[in-house]
Amino acid sequence: MKTLLKPILGAGLVLALSVQPALAQSKPAAAATGAIVPGLGVADLEAVMVNTSAFRTAEQQRPVTYKATIDQYQARGKALESQLQALQQKLQKDAAAPNANQAALQQQLASAQKIEQSGKAELQNIIKPVVFSREYVKEQLEDKMDAAVKAVMARRNVTLLLAPQSVILSTSTSYDLSQDIVNELNRVLPSATLVPPAGWEPRQIREARAQQAAQAAATPGAAKPATPAGPQPDSR
Repeated sequence: MKTLLKPILGAGLVLALSVQPALAQSKPAAAATGAIVPGLGVADLEAVMVNTSAFRTAEQQRPVTYKATIDQYQARGKALESQLQALQQKLQKDAAAPNANQAALQQQLASAQKIEQSGKAELQNIIKPVVFSREYVKEQLEDKMDAAVKAVMARRNVTLLLAPQSVILSTSTSYDLSQDIVNELNRVLPSATLVPPAGWEPRQIREARAQQAAQAAATPGAAKPATPAGPQPDSR
């Protein structure tokens, strides 16, 4: 019988512990040809965020600050994976036996899948403080991003800012405002608070909770809104 069991430490959970995300690398400046379009700029705001001093310092500090949590997460993950491997081996052995009881095999499989699902939920709950720490740092930078972008646009006399994905081809780096925005964020937010305050939740959870509350208020007799799930680990 084919089992659906997979390693308990999925890629998304492991990547939640990544100390340093991949940073966008600036391309070598190409020789400028033709006229530069005035008022036009390009910036990769995701790359801007991860290249700031605040973000990079937080990424280096987090494994130290949350070492106990990360160690617990890894130890529990290994234990759960060993448990699932043992169940998988038993299921394969029982399935290979002559006249194997199919009902019993299905019950074993269902039990193993239940352990796997509850194990993943347990691991996500263990690592949540680490995930929330990263989200808290990102939110602090996001709160400063709009003003930083506008300040750089004003200094560079840019009236239209595009994302790199919107540009098919450019022969000049003169349009790129990314590093200027990084510098501005480094100036206004040289460091970020690593540990969120007690009870803090990421913006997406707060917004989902507020939306559910508004929908419940607008619908008389509606059921109490469910607690939205927390953000999954950065699988970047």
